[in-house]
Amino acid sequence: MKETILHQRPRLVIGGTGSGVGKTTVTLGLMAAFKRRGLRVQGFKCGPDYIDPTYHTSVTGRPSRNLDTWMTTPEIMREVFLRGSRDADLSIIEGVMGYYDGKDPRTNQGSTAEISLLLQAPTILLVNIASMARSAAAIVKGFCTLTDDAPIAGVIVNQAGSAGHISLVRTAVEQECNVPLFGGFTRTEGIQIPERHLGLIPAVERGELEPLFQKLADLVEEHLDLDQILAVAQSAPPLAEPETPLLFSDTPAPAQVKIAVARDAAFNFYYAENLELLQQSGAELQFFSPLAGEKIPSDADALYLGGGFPEEFARELQDHTDVRSDMHARISDGLPTLAECGGYMYLCNTITDRAGDAFQMVGLIPSDVKMQDRLAALGYREASAATPHFLLEAGEQVRGHEFHYSTSTEAAPKAYVTKGLRGQKEEGFTTPNLVAGYTHLYFPSNPQVPRRFLSAAAEYRRRRV
Repeated sequence: MKETILHQRPRLVIGGTGSGVGKTTVTLGLMAAFKRRGLRVQGFKCGPDYIDPTYHTSVTGRPSRNLDTWMTTPEIMREVFLRGSRDADLSIIEGVMGYYDGKDPRTNQGSTAEISLLLQAPTILLVNIASMARSAAAIVKGFCTLTDDAPIAGVIVNQAGSAGHISLVRTAVEQECNVPLFGGFTRTEGIQIPERHLGLIPAVERGELEPLFQKLADLVEEHLDLDQILAVAQSAPPLAEPETPLLFSDTPAPAQVKIAVARDAAFNFYYAENLELLQQSGAELQFFSPLAGEKIPSDADALYLGGGFPEEFARELQDHTDVRSDMHARISDGLPTLAECGGYMYLCNTITDRAGDAFQMVGLIPSDVKMQDRLAALGYREASAATPHFLLEAGEQVRGHEFHYSTSTEAAPKAYVTKGLRGQKEEGFTTPNLVAGYTHLYFPSNPQVPRRFLSAAAEYRRRRV
């Protein structure tokens, strides 16, 4: 019988009573402050969000990772955490929505609470205390008792009217809930995370938000008990390593094919595990920037076009006619290609922005994309092949999510049949070597998907030789 290996991984969850209470702001401040103290900090985000992890990565210098208990199993989620937190001094896990909000209002599935419980991660609950005092204790008590053994280890308050207001709430919370209040923030100008408009990601990648991160670190140092918070994280019990690796091994396959990956301000939504599973299976990743006028590397055996914001850079993408022509020719010639959301939009005929201006895109998919002001789709998706293609066999499924403000005209054959909370639909477009659609796939939910991607790349490589 294999001996159980335990790992001591200091960790904590930043949960909130709801969306908009400041989880991202506090998370970034804690990350920046602990990094300033010389700790190696690893960021995680509950749920399928792409945006918050870019902030984590920018602050910590380590790729942030998603933890999700709907897109994959609890066991794989734990493996993702253990692997991502390797050699980190502290892991900070940012929650999603309210602490108990997930897939089903009757259970904790897919919620921050479920991840906290599965990882035995102490939780700090963030509470907006505007216009209340003792009532804050009632809110905290409800969060502490809704689920048995909820690992809420303390509270941080936000939007206080004064230091005296925080003191009143501390007295009530610590008396009624038997958890410490680690500090809090009064209403402070100039620390809001910039609105998540579509030009934000490049600013994060260029480091233009570093002054904001340092200001957040200053505020956290001043107003929170960091020593006590760190002690809570270090009190987390050790976690057991899976008896056998579920996704990753320490001896990945040697590189056998080359997969080109578009990565720039227009295309940057990739789960770290998706890319690493490709590498684990034997792919060398070749990053290139269509936005900078770079063509697909000539020796690429496959292409991965991730999501992002092509509509925000539609004019620049249109101006690179040689890039668009080359991509059209390479994919038409059989290059195996996976295109997700923004990548799918880029392969269509046109993108019409919110101002009503239409821009020419690659023109490979006989569809036109139009941006709108209201959300077109949001939520988890379970996808199967609407038409047989190289990623999914008949009856097989992969999980992921959909989040976009655009609509596209009908084109067939469709790539996916997707199931979500609002039922079933067909979406995307496929050819023998192209799978494209709005759904962002999460490879850990079906590790056969990256393996088949590599098989298609290997077959294309053989045909070319």
